[in-house]
Amino acid sequence: MNQPTASEIRSHWRLLTSAGAGIIFSVLVLPYYTIGVMVVPITEEFGWSRASFLAATFFSAGLGAVTSPLIGWLCDRYGSRKVALPSIAGLSGGFLLAASVDGEIWVLYLAYASMAVLGAGTIPVTWTKAITDSFDKQRGLALGLALSGTGICGILMPQFATYLVEDYGWRTAYVGLAVLPLIIGLPIVFWGFRPIEAGAQDDQLTPAYLDYGLTLKQASEHYTFWVLLVSIFLVYMAASGIGANLYPAITDAGMSTSDAATVLSFFGGAVIAGRLLVGYLVDKFWAPGIAAGTMVLPLIGCLMLMQPEGFYSSVVAAVLIGMAAGAELDLMSFLASRYFGQKHYALIYSVLYMALAICSGGAPLIFASIYDSTASYAISFAIAAGLFGAGGLTVLLMGRYPSETLLRDAGGSTIAD
Repeated sequence: MNQPTASEIRSHWRLLTSAGAGIIFSVLVLPYYTIGVMVVPITEEFGWSRASFLAATFFSAGLGAVTSPLIGWLCDRYGSRKVALPSIAGLSGGFLLAASVDGEIWVLYLAYASMAVLGAGTIPVTWTKAITDSFDKQRGLALGLALSGTGICGILMPQFATYLVEDYGWRTAYVGLAVLPLIIGLPIVFWGFRPIEAGAQDDQLTPAYLDYGLTLKQASEHYTFWVLLVSIFLVYMAASGIGANLYPAITDAGMSTSDAATVLSFFGGAVIAGRLLVGYLVDKFWAPGIAAGTMVLPLIGCLMLMQPEGFYSSVVAAVLIGMAAGAELDLMSFLASRYFGQKHYALIYSVLYMALAICSGGAPLIFASIYDSTASYAISFAIAAGLFGAGGLTVLLMGRYPSETLLRDAGGSTIAD
């Protein structure tokens, strides 16, 4: 880019702010961080099992997986801004539908499916394409700053949802969650989300790296694509299963709902810390090595949660897991852009995101099913520990970054030096 490296963050602060706001009110984050608060009151009112209730995430994430390649294609063709704006409003419609559930579980499933379809353009590819297009030397830190929106959501939204549920009921809580994207997210994104994109009229503002990179077919012909995909699947299966079940798991252990919400807030704070720390480090060191080291933390956290010993123990465990949960989404974006280039980034990322979306929907259901069968989350946390360890080891197989020449030529399937 035609500007000093140190100025990238300052030059695009509005983009970072608006992308962060968009991520807070995205379909991947807002339903995910609040569904745990809804589990107990709704299942007790209607007599549903927890697995049946959390199957709603499977409908949401499953449709997210199906639609993600289309969203990636639309972002590459028409730009991220045009995709993001209508989708923020669409997500609100899904929350409003959830507030109308009246004993028929298919309505709940329809509501979460509607969030996935109507809010499809808020998935991470929309925001990360804007960041990776607009940043080069500080790309990791920029991704960390923008994706910290997930952590902010994790800090604030469980507290907000818990307050509404306890004082006004779960229906009002869903309405409150529906209103937030419209009155906060949409205005901020409209104001500041104007990313640099290929084909901009001012060539001085169009970085050269936007014009080269591997196609999806070329990327998928190399082992690094599949290594990254498998690593994402393993780690996010663990993180997603824990995230949606952490609130009920610690309340089952005797913790109050307010303390449980506080634990989730610490989890959200750790997500932010993980994103910023890892984002800073990957700009300076080999990213797969940073990823592998980070996965040791949640492994320890999962082992601690197998037998929770109170509030402070749960906080420590949540922080360790949150650090890794914060790092993984940054790492997927960073590694996809560095190993495969920017020209077809959105489509490549969206295919990788399919694995993440499948985990987001399937893992909470699996973990809740284990609880329904055993009346304990201990087995689920043990499984999660193994998944974190396996995912960290897998990513080490990615090898060195490809050279710019190989990405520019895109002449075959061999992309690593």
